[in-house]
Amino acid sequence: MMAGGNPKLLIHASEFVVILGISGGLVVIATPGHVLKELLHKVMDALKGKNISKSEFSDLLKLLYEVFMVGRRNGLIALEEHVMDPQKSSIFQRYPVILNHPQRLEFLLNGLKPVIDGKIKPDQIADLMEAELDAKAIEAEHPLHVLQLLADSLPAIGIIAAVLGIINTMSAIAEGPEAVGEKVAAALTGTLLGIFIAYGFVSPLGARLKSIEASEEQLFRCILQAVSSFAKGLAPLTAVEVARRSLDSRVQPGSAELESTLKALAPVK
Repeated sequence: MMAGGNPKLLIHASEFVVILGISGGLVVIATPGHVLKELLHKVMDALKGKNISKSEFSDLLKLLYEVFMVGRRNGLIALEEHVMDPQKSSIFQRYPVILNHPQRLEFLLNGLKPVIDGKIKPDQIADLMEAELDAKAIEAEHPLHVLQLLADSLPAIGIIAAVLGIINTMSAIAEGPEAVGEKVAAALTGTLLGIFIAYGFVSPLGARLKSIEASEEQLFRCILQAVSSFAKGLAPLTAVEVARRSLDSRVQPGSAELESTLKALAPVK
């Protein structure tokens, strides 16, 4: 517009139909149903700017500390009622950061159950949870691969739209320079849209999803560090401190601050 251009020249419905139609078909063909559903869910989270906050990580550490304290004071068998039915647990009900997220809750419970049952050695808990975490990481990459495929394909899809526009232009040469110029502008808009959507929207969206997944993985790894440390016999406060140190500085609560907060928690009966 600063150079004297009219924004209306960029609006050509046929170009949008070709680019968005082919892109939609590409995603549907390349993506299994469950991955497509997960992709839509993650895109909505990214558009909302959803990410795990420092306060949520603090709540996670407090939950872990309370769970470990019950196991230390009353014996591991006392944890069974909380692990078997977390929805009715007096501990879990106070921490929606875990209770309201099925995958986080399942990961924590899957880590605690072997500790309670005593079916495997304490030093094997970490390997068990690490295997589950690796599976989750691979699963989380599937929607990202779809976005990467779309970003890589969009410039070529824009060229397809442009070629179709040029074909249309060739059939209109007899209509004069004005008509030809309008059709060439529409064809070039297809190329512009393909590149712009790829590098201006889809690629940044993929980067945003990676950031969210990294934050989520950090939460899972925090649980892993805490549970495996507690299983090895570390005191609840020490096990939580190990988990705290695994966090990025952006979301990591201070050591003295966290210790003061944990010691001030009312004991669970």
